[in-house]
Amino acid sequence: MEKKVTIQKTRHGLIADLKNGKNHIGFSCWKKQPTFLTKNATHFGFVYKGIATLSVKNQKYKLNAGMYFSCTGSGKIDGTRSEGIIISQVGFHGFFQIGGPIEKTGRLKYINGCTDSLIIPPTIKGDACLNLLAFPKKTVQTEHTHPSFRIGIIAQGNGFCVTPEGSTKLNSGDIFIIPKNSSHNFITTNKPMLIIAYHPDSDFGPTHKDHPMINRTIIS
Repeated sequence: MEKKVTIQKTRHGLIADLKNGKNHIGFSCWKKQPTFLTKNATHFGFVYKGIATLSVKNQKYKLNAGMYFSCTGSGKIDGTRSEGIIISQVGFHGFFQIGGPIEKTGRLKYINGCTDSLIIPPTIKGDACLNLLAFPKKTVQTEHTHPSFRIGIIAQGNGFCVTPEGSTKLNSGDIFIIPKNSSHNFITTNKPMLIIAYHPDSDFGPTHKDHPMINRTIIS
């Protein structure tokens, strides 16, 4: 993977093959065409525009713009009337989930007055997750890095991504890849901005010794 932040317009098909340790992740888009999901991966998806139909295990689910999902194994997205992104983690078995549409602000505090919602949380500590990041207007984020790559899409609004190489305009529908340890920050002007971001790993989540069921089971 390149060390520079990559920002581009959506196009149908595979965008990038990425590695995170032993994990293999494919980053794809669909754009007014059907897309098939491979059987050996868990797929995290977001509908950016239009109405899509997700078909898995002989069931069909209607997904409106702003909705997100995760599913494991083979399937199909009828995306002839929609656009969206898919992140496929090979060899990982996640839960089947559908949610959304996304909210205007996150439920958790983040840096510089921004907020975040963990819309698809890690099943077990260390697993991948999908986040909604909300940037109020006139945000100037502190320069920072992440210990693993971040990929996703500008879901609503616009702003700028600032890196050591310069400043790049972000428009609704743009997709991005931020490599591991790559310095960056986001800026908004007169409009707020919402971003969907996939993390290939986490330092948060339930463990066998620390989860609500076992913590709230009292044995006298």
